[in-house]
Amino acid sequence: MPILSPRHSLQTSLQTTLRRPPSWAWLSLPLGLVCSLVLSACGGGGGGSGGTDAGSGTTGTAIVFTNSPTLSGVAAVAAPLTGAQIKVIDGTGTSVGSATTLASDGSYSLTLSSKSLTAPLFVQVRGVDAAGAPQVLHSAVPVMSAASAAMVANVTPLSDAIVALSMGGDPKPVFSAADQNKAVIAQVATAASAAGEFVKTLVKTQLTDLKITDPKTLDLLGDPAFVANKGAQDLLLESLRVDLAKSSKGVAQLQLSNKLMVGTAAEVVVELPQAQTELLKTADGLPANAISSVLKVATSPTATLANMGSLDELSAALNQLMLQTLSATTIAAHPLLATYGQHNGRQKADLAALLASYASRGLQVGRVQATGCADDSVTAGLCLKVLFSALVTDNKGSAVAVLSDAISYNKSSTTGSKWNLVGNGKKLDLAVYPMAFLALEGSGALSISQVPNPSLGLQFEIQAQKPAVGDALPTKLMDSATVQTPGGFGLGFAYCRRALLCLSKTPGATLQDPTGDITDTAVQKANVAWIGPADGQRGGKYTVAYSIAGASETRPVYLRADVLSDVAQSRFPVLDGVSADKPIRFESLKTDLTLNWSAWAAANPDLRLINVRTVVNGGVVPWIVDTAPAVASKTSMVLTALALPGNFTPIRSEIWLYAQDAGGRRFYTRYTMVL
Repeated sequence: MPILSPRHSLQTSLQTTLRRPPSWAWLSLPLGLVCSLVLSACGGGGGGSGGTDAGSGTTGTAIVFTNSPTLSGVAAVAAPLTGAQIKVIDGTGTSVGSATTLASDGSYSLTLSSKSLTAPLFVQVRGVDAAGAPQVLHSAVPVMSAASAAMVANVTPLSDAIVALSMGGDPKPVFSAADQNKAVIAQVATAASAAGEFVKTLVKTQLTDLKITDPKTLDLLGDPAFVANKGAQDLLLESLRVDLAKSSKGVAQLQLSNKLMVGTAAEVVVELPQAQTELLKTADGLPANAISSVLKVATSPTATLANMGSLDELSAALNQLMLQTLSATTIAAHPLLATYGQHNGRQKADLAALLASYASRGLQVGRVQATGCADDSVTAGLCLKVLFSALVTDNKGSAVAVLSDAISYNKSSTTGSKWNLVGNGKKLDLAVYPMAFLALEGSGALSISQVPNPSLGLQFEIQAQKPAVGDALPTKLMDSATVQTPGGFGLGFAYCRRALLCLSKTPGATLQDPTGDITDTAVQKANVAWIGPADGQRGGKYTVAYSIAGASETRPVYLRADVLSDVAQSRFPVLDGVSADKPIRFESLKTDLTLNWSAWAAANPDLRLINVRTVVNGGVVPWIVDTAPAVASKTSMVLTALALPGNFTPIRSEIWLYAQDAGGRRFYTRYTMVL
C-alpha cells in the first residue's frame, strides 16, 4: 500500500477535549492558552488518523488545505477486499472522491476533489469478501488538520463498528442520504475516539493473545502501517465475527463473537443508541451500560490464533501446485492433500478435479479467510479443523468462484504451507437461515393470493445429492431426515430429486415431488405454530438426524442470524423495468433473456443476488432451473432459453430471485409470470 505521509500525531479534536464550547468562546482565550490546549490533545485513542490544530476550526467549519488532500488505506475483513468500490464524503454530505481497491492487497489511494473540506471524512467500501459475501463497511477521518493533507482511513468490520457506535446506528442509511444526515455525520468527529477505545475493551482478550501490550497505540481507523497480511491487527479481524443487526424490538445493535467458537450466538451485544448517548456525554467515558449481554468481552481462539499468522501460505502453495498444470490424479497424490478425508461429501478425487479445472483455466486462489470451526467442540481455544474460503480469480482480478473447505495446522509440514487441506469430515452440508419472502405478480404488483405478504421464517438446507462431476449425474445421498427445533418440535424432510431435501408433506415419507416454491425448504412463521421466538434467535441450535450409507448420524446446525421482526419491501430483490405496461411474460423465456437489477442493487449494496430460479408448471413435476450469477458484484445476467419437453404445456410460470447478506439473512422474491 502506498504510504503518502507519516502518521498524524493529533488524535483528539480540540472541540472534543474541551467539551465543545461555543465557537465564540475561543475569542476570549489568550493565544498561548489555545496553543497549549491544542498540544494537550495529542495521544493515541484509536479514534483515527489526522488531527486538529489552529487550522482545523470547529465541527462544521470548512478546513482549507494548501496542498491537494489525499486519502489512502486498506479495505479488509481479514482477507483484503479486492476490486471493491471506495466512496468518500465530507461532513457536509458532499462527495469528494472515489477509488477502487487493488486486487492484490485491498489498498486504495486517491486525491480528494476539493481543497476545502469539512470534518469528518466519511468513507464507505462496497465489495465481496473471500467467501463471496457482500460487504458494505465504513470508516472515517474524524478530525482533519490543514497542515496535514495526507490522511489515512482503513475500512474494516471494526472501523465500521466504531462509526456505528459514534452514530448510534447502522451507517449505511446515513451514507446513502448523507445530505440529510449532516448532524449525524458530525457526531463521528466527537465520538469516534472514545468509540475506538470502547471497542478495544470488547476485544481485549484477542489483544492479549496477539501480544498487543499497549492497546492505546492501536489505531483501528488510521494506522498507515496496516496491511491485510495476517499481522497482529489483521488477525484481530480474522478471529472476530462482527455484525450490525436489530433486536426483536427493532433496536440497532453491535454484535461481537469469537469466529472460531462452536455455534453462532453473539457473545457481546451493545445497544447502539444508548452507547452513542453515553459516548457523547464525556470524551473519555466508556458506555458499559449499553452492553446488554451477560458477557462483556468476546472470547478468543487462543491456541488457534497463535498459528493463524501463516494462513496465507495455503493460497501460495495451492497456486504453486496449480501452476504446474498437473492432472487431477497427480494433484490428489500431492502432500498438500495427504490427510484429506471429505468435505460435505466431497472426496479427495473431487477436490483434485476441481483444482485441476482451475489450473486448466489459468485461475489463481486469493487470500484465505477463516470462516469458522468445523469441530464439534473446541477445547482450550484450539480449533483443529478451521473452515476457510478464498476467492478464485482470473488474471484480470475478477472473481469467478469461491473455494471453501477445511484446513488443519501442522508445524512440521513440508508442503510449503503449515496449513493443509483436510476437509470437515462431514458426509453432507447442513445450514439454517433466517428468510423473508415477497410474492409479486408479473407486473411487479403485490400478489393478493399470498398472505401475509411479505412473510418471514426459516429456510433449511439439507444436502440430498452429491453434485455432478464431469459428465456424471448427481447422485442421491439419502432418503429422509428430521430436524428438531430449539423449542423441541420436529420437522420431517424427504428426498425430492433435487439438490436439497424437501419438507415432507407426509410423515415418514422418503420420496415426494418438488414444487420449486420456497416452501420446499422453508417454514413460514405465519403458517407453522411450532416456530416460536426462541427458534428465530441467532445461535439457535437445530438438531438434524439422518441415515447415510447405512450409518445414522445426528448433527447440530446453528441459526446464523436473528429472524427479522419486520422487513421493508425495498429489501427484496426486484428487476428493472417491470411494470403493468411491461410485465414479465412466459414467452420471454423461450429465448435468451437478460435480467437487470441495478436499481435494487444500488439501494441495497449489502445484499447480493445468489440465485435465479425459473419454475414452469404443466407436467407431472415442475420444470426447475437454477442459475447462479457471477461472484463479483454484477447487476445483470442472461438466462439461457428454456428447452421444455414437447409434451409440456405450461399452466404457471415463475421467476425467483434469491438474495443474501453477509450475516446469512436471505430475501426471496417470486414473480408469477404472465402466460
